[in-house]
Amino acid sequence: MTASEGKDGLEAQFAQWRDYVQRRPELRRTDADELEDHLRGSVDELVAAGLHTDEAFLVAVKRMGSLDDLSREFAREHSERLWKQLVLTGDGDGPAAGTRSRRDLFAMVAFAVGAAVTIKVPELFGLRLEDDPAFYAPNAAVLALPWLAAFLAWRRRAGRALIGVLVGLFALGAVAANAYPLGDDSQSLVLTSIHLPIALWFAVGVAYVSDDVRSPRRRMDFVRFTGEWFVYYVLIALGGIVLIAFTVGTFKAIGITSDTFVSQWLVPCGAAAAVVVAGWLVEAKQSVVENIAPVLTRLFTPLFTAVLLAFLVAYAVAGDRIDVEREALILFDLLLALVLALLLYSISARDPLGPPVLFDRLQLALVVSALAIDVLVLWQIVGRITEFGTTPNKAAALGENVLLLLNLAWSAWLVFRLVGRRAPFAALERWQINYLPVFAGWAWVVVLLFPPVFGYL
Repeated sequence: MTASEGKDGLEAQFAQWRDYVQRRPELRRTDADELEDHLRGSVDELVAAGLHTDEAFLVAVKRMGSLDDLSREFAREHSERLWKQLVLTGDGDGPAAGTRSRRDLFAMVAFAVGAAVTIKVPELFGLRLEDDPAFYAPNAAVLALPWLAAFLAWRRRAGRALIGVLVGLFALGAVAANAYPLGDDSQSLVLTSIHLPIALWFAVGVAYVSDDVRSPRRRMDFVRFTGEWFVYYVLIALGGIVLIAFTVGTFKAIGITSDTFVSQWLVPCGAAAAVVVAGWLVEAKQSVVENIAPVLTRLFTPLFTAVLLAFLVAYAVAGDRIDVEREALILFDLLLALVLALLLYSISARDPLGPPVLFDRLQLALVVSALAIDVLVLWQIVGRITEFGTTPNKAAALGENVLLLLNLAWSAWLVFRLVGRRAPFAALERWQINYLPVFAGWAWVVVLLFPPVFGYL
């Protein structure tokens, strides 16, 4: 890096810091100027002591002393891993941190209650969960996810234009879930039920990055948020199972049957509210899950690699054709999606400046194995379509496997070059970040276009 590039990069960091400080309503412009002068002086001293400009800037922010809460909040909004390591050393125990935590808690409760109430609103129109699964299957995400998106947009003080975009996306999802005349046994109904939550989750991503929509860094933060949200939601679900067991058992002991309350109120309302609660936990307790996340990726990556390699060996020995009926297609696509999720999550947790290690080689084996399976499945799908014609399921699976093939193929190449020290980790990270909207676009295509194209089959 030349001296000119280093200076330009440092000025960009100062501009980012200044922009953040000026958004604080309690700080006047003169306060921001004074803060910047102090920060620039500290950076100059550290550079003179021999630190690189980037390192000097980060350390100077860390040394802001009484402004530690401000520095911590800045790091949360611009949460690159190096920022977190240097700045987020604790959750803070000052008055500002306590006020912020209480405000977030009250907001979470309000949005969670909203999600729980919304999931019961269809019953006012005679649509009961046990009697109308064909309605609730595609609409579950439409009823619950807007509240999580609203919570995230509220925390980030999203602008009116972005809120309008979110309202439009969720309204489009509601139309896609209810406008088409799909029968209970329709393939398009199943596809909508699977793909609409994916499409709307990317709408949640828009709310998550609303503080810096164009930033690739924030997109990777959303990947990390997704994994951590999933971990928390599973933990809440496991706790919910225990709660249900105790509820049913204790009331049964005194002769009261609670099955109706559990099935009609506790389960649906709890599941909807937990969507928001899990998001709040990720936002409030990031450091806890960030310690778990690397462990999870290092545990499941070798396990999934072993499973995929075992399948390839079994397929080579048996030589049987792969079943490409609906259930099998969903299973294979889910397996490949999990492999991609593992890759994405491990990327989000990896030190971007670290050298290649054994785990990177293991990831290469995982991606190559998944790529081989994807090729086999695609070959079988194309053969079946050529022989018997297409169906909504096969068309959706074909598109998804082509998208996964492109992603995994280039990812394998980039991981291979990373392991061989011929390409930086940033190339792999950039490829995955830029590819994410492709999956969102395909999910919307399946939801909006497949039903009419295939005659609502």
